[in-house]
Amino acid sequence: MTRKFGRVCLIVLDSAGIGEMPDAAAWGDAGSNTLGHIFESRTVNVPNLRALGLGNITPLKGLAGVDHPTGSYGKCTLKSDGKDTTTGHWEMAGIILKQVFQSFPMGFRLV
Repeated sequence: MTRKFGRVCLIVLDSAGIGEMPDAAAWGDAGSNTLGHIFESRTVNVPNLRALGLGNITPLKGLAGVDHPTGSYGKCTLKSDGKDTTTGHWEMAGIILKQVFQSFPMGFRLV
């Protein structure tokens, strides 16, 4: 069913991944699932996100899906090569990167 909206409120749970992407192993992220691990480690009370459909995306411990979510929901994977926040945000705006941004797997060293 196609719906037309006059306005959209896009909620991005930045740094709250909900399962690994297909290229996770290439980035050292195999098995990543930030939200899944949080829900496994503690009780999380997010009734509004549940109502919007968070529990419908993938099974999360203690968060059942709903039959009639009040929002549209989903998870995405990048089309661009990369794993950083900027790449993901740019892609949501329609920009597909042809060259990956430099990453820093060993962090930063202050001198």
